[in-house]
Amino acid sequence: MTQGRQDRFDVAVLGAGAAGMMCAAVAGQRGARVVLIDHATRLAEKIRISGGGRCNFTNLQAGPANYLSNNPHFCRSALARYTPRDFLDLLRRYNVGWHEKHRGQLFCNESAEDIIALLRAECDAGSVHWQTGCGIDEIRKEGDDYLLLTTQGPVRAGAVVVATGGLSIPKIGATDLGYGIARQFGLKTVETRPALVPLTFDGQAWQPFVPLAGVSMEIDIATGSGKTAGAFKEDLLWTHRGLSGPAVLQISSFWRPGTPIEIDLFDGEDAAAWLIGHKKGSRKHLDNLLAERLPSRLADAWCAAVGLSGGQPVADMPDKSLRQLGETLNRWRLVPSGTEGYKKAEVTLGGVDTKGLSSATMMAREVAGLYFIGEVVDVTGWLGGYNFQWAWASAVAAGEAAAEAARGASA
Repeated sequence: MTQGRQDRFDVAVLGAGAAGMMCAAVAGQRGARVVLIDHATRLAEKIRISGGGRCNFTNLQAGPANYLSNNPHFCRSALARYTPRDFLDLLRRYNVGWHEKHRGQLFCNESAEDIIALLRAECDAGSVHWQTGCGIDEIRKEGDDYLLLTTQGPVRAGAVVVATGGLSIPKIGATDLGYGIARQFGLKTVETRPALVPLTFDGQAWQPFVPLAGVSMEIDIATGSGKTAGAFKEDLLWTHRGLSGPAVLQISSFWRPGTPIEIDLFDGEDAAAWLIGHKKGSRKHLDNLLAERLPSRLADAWCAAVGLSGGQPVADMPDKSLRQLGETLNRWRLVPSGTEGYKKAEVTLGGVDTKGLSSATMMAREVAGLYFIGEVVDVTGWLGGYNFQWAWASAVAAGEAAAEAARGASA
């Protein structure tokens, strides 16, 4: 870029992921002069790896109830104004095929690259200026403008949109830049932690279940109480270090260290009544009977874990023993020792405190021209496309508002 007036943009968007590219495209197509800055040279890695490479780009059921935040009503406005149907309209314009896989989860028919190409094309339609492989050294407020000192030279902008994401998956470039910018300009942040992440358990306590690694089944899972409670029916996956699968990823966002999770392995049916009901007229051994409802490896491990011989005939077992066994199957309570951390977390819980932001525009209430969108904000969706929908919705809100402000400033 040349020095002088050409260095000034109406909007500088920091972070060329889902939210950043969407915001830049919206602002650019509404007449704003936009620069999109990212420290990476390979863009949108989180889109690229999402959904096994097919990108779970939204969920038809997305609504405020599917998000966690210290201010649960904050996301309502943006989600109502830009819905999953709106994003589907965008996909149709680019002839991107999609399908519903599970409970409203929508995926590309071909590849996540289709979403990235679409967003690039939308940015090009808005004449967005790209600066990739470009780090941010410092941001200053100078009068009505912002001065960004970057590794590719200074950039001046009337507004800055922070779309830098959270701390999850550092190997693809996650940083805490967005939180630092928020604190620099006086915004508070909500404590961050890994979310949508596998749970781990102490080695000794978990030893009986290590051989179950790879076993999967649908279960009911719950944790917490009152307003902090979470409950889901999803697939559970045993791992060498603990539990994973959609059920555990979902509940991990609600789990707090030191508190138990509770798992029903019997799909809501009274396990004790089922066991006792099979006493009459049956000579089946306990492990074989349990294998009718549980994966056989789990049936064997479960008998050992609760101190029962799987080889004993169920008909010979006292009702009291079967009731106790049934209780463990319906209400398996266990306390995780931790999580697999940000390296395995799909998103980051917490972030920029929404009390300091406008829910209509995503702009900081006390800092004109400074916006925060996407994962960097304290709005975290459930597993299943909800976080991408928040990225699109918050990006559109900020992009429209920043473009409108730019038109007002030039009038």
